[in-house]
Amino acid sequence: MDPQVRKQVLRKLTYGLYVAAAMDEFQAAADTVNWLSQASFQPPLVMMAVKKDSNLHALLECGAPVAINIPGADQKQLAESFFRPTQREGETLNGHRFRRGNTGAPILEAVPAALECRVAGSLPGGDHTIFALEVVDAHLHRDEPPLEMWDTGWFYGG
Repeated sequence: MDPQVRKQVLRKLTYGLYVAAAMDEFQAAADTVNWLSQASFQPPLVMMAVKKDSNLHALLECGAPVAINIPGADQKQLAESFFRPTQREGETLNGHRFRRGNTGAPILEAVPAALECRVAGSLPGGDHTIFALEVVDAHLHRDEPPLEMWDTGWFYGG
C-alpha cells in the first residue's frame, strides 16, 4: 500500500470536531477530538477514540463521566484552545467557562450543544482506545450547525 495514497484517502473520511471533557475530584482533562460517531439507538451510545497517552484517556479508563461538547461552526478558536494541556482555573477550562452537568462532567457554556456520557466499555487498539459511551443526558443551548474538520483546514488522520 502506498502510504501517501492511504493518507489522502483516510483524510477523506468526514468528521465533526468535539471537545470531550472529564473531571474527577483531583483533575480535569479536555481535548478536541474528532473520531466520534453514534453507535446505537437503544441504549443511545456513541463511540470515541482517545489517544492512550492523554489525561482524558486516564480519566475515562477510571470511569469518569464525560461531556461531549459540540462547538458551533464559528467556534474554531474554541476547539483549537483544547489542543494544549488542560488548565483549570476556577470554573474555566483553558479559559472557557463551564458548568458541571448532571453527571458532574464539564459542559462548556459557549457551545451550542453537549452530551453527557458514562463509559459503557472500551476496546484498545493501536495508539488510541475506542470508548463506548452511553448518552445519559443531552443539552441544546441553541440550534446551529456544528464545527466540522473539513471547514478548519486541519487534519487528524492518515
